[in-house]
Amino acid sequence: MSGGHSTYTPRTGIEKWIDARMPLPRLMHDSFVSYPVPRNLNYAYTFGGMLSIMLVVQIATGIVLAMHYAASTQLAFGSVEHIMRDVNSGWLLRYLHSNGASFFFIAVYLHIFRGLYYGSYKAPRELLWILGCIIYLLMMATAFMGYVLPWGQMSFWGATVITGFFTAFPIIGEPIQQLLLGGFSVDNPTLNRFFSLHYLLPFMIAGVVILHVWALHVTGQTNPTGIEVKSKTDTVPFTPYATIKDAFALMVFFLVFAWFVFYMPNYLGHPDNYIVANPLVTPAHIVPEWYFLPFYAILRAITFNIGPIDSKLGGVLAMFAAVLILFVIPWLDTSKVRSAVYRPWYRLFFWIFVADCVFLGWLGSRPAEGAYVAMAQVATLFYFAFFIVVMPVLGLIETPKRMPNSITEAVLEKNKAGAPVQIANAAAEPSHKG
Repeated sequence: MSGGHSTYTPRTGIEKWIDARMPLPRLMHDSFVSYPVPRNLNYAYTFGGMLSIMLVVQIATGIVLAMHYAASTQLAFGSVEHIMRDVNSGWLLRYLHSNGASFFFIAVYLHIFRGLYYGSYKAPRELLWILGCIIYLLMMATAFMGYVLPWGQMSFWGATVITGFFTAFPIIGEPIQQLLLGGFSVDNPTLNRFFSLHYLLPFMIAGVVILHVWALHVTGQTNPTGIEVKSKTDTVPFTPYATIKDAFALMVFFLVFAWFVFYMPNYLGHPDNYIVANPLVTPAHIVPEWYFLPFYAILRAITFNIGPIDSKLGGVLAMFAAVLILFVIPWLDTSKVRSAVYRPWYRLFFWIFVADCVFLGWLGSRPAEGAYVAMAQVATLFYFAFFIVVMPVLGLIETPKRMPNSITEAVLEKNKAGAPVQIANAAAEPSHKG
């Protein structure tokens, strides 16, 4: 799918002149117009396009917001209020940016789950998956630093707690924390550091996204069957077939996004973050943004020492391991069948894993006490067991369903399965002929 002769033909003199010197139009045409994609792609494959658009939205709104933001502990909270009240359409820009972060993570989590379900991480796409994991890490860092910028109560105390995690590491922990903070506590140098990095990291994300798309076009798109493309009949041009589907899914996505922006703009935020930061008043419950809650639950689930590792360091290691384990999934899954469509037992465990992640997110929002801790420990155990036990073992013992020989055969089988239903419906309709 990555090879083939270019079908781009310059039509005007200007196009020919540009194509001879810098064939950017040819590259765009070959990548997003004539590029062949599997003919059986479904709507689960539209989240990549959504993420690209959301990245553009976040960068564009962030640049304008940065023009009016003051990275000072004395002025930050007031500058956000100034944006909301005095800047033309400032309220819209801020709500687009803050809610855009949440919808960015919604799309990326659905994108990751789709990859796990259809085996998009398997050879020869290991590097493609790893680049996606790097994007996810950069997103997490960008989102955390952005959450600190409004300088509300949850911003201040969230930064205090998160940066405090590094002190769990012996010897190197405190120097790393002081480097992040710019001192011994969260203060003006911290805010300046976080603002600089929050502004820089999205452009790094954009660079890795380019590599991610490049790797995708080299190895080719996966599909719901997990079968590689074998002939031209297995594919269709990216435009209009995939672009129409992407556009429709994007419109639905943006309708929901717009509902939050215009009708529930503060629903996904924390009320305490609308109170100016006060180092002398600790919030009743310090919690991160919702998209970090599963990892926060894993952090708090480790309440016991593991040999020489105390509970604090164990929790931090478990939290980081929950993200880093994604990088080695291509080598943990031992099954030769890519798609969960043909793996009934893996499909069952996958949906349990999805429910477990949602459950961990809910536990992360609860107080770390009583039964919540025990439930978080069980959920954390299953989270890691899914990757370390379920994936390797099922790949060896599971008997998959029969797979079609090609993508075209899978499409024809699906059409045949739907044909009797259509015939039955047609027979049930009353005749209107005289």
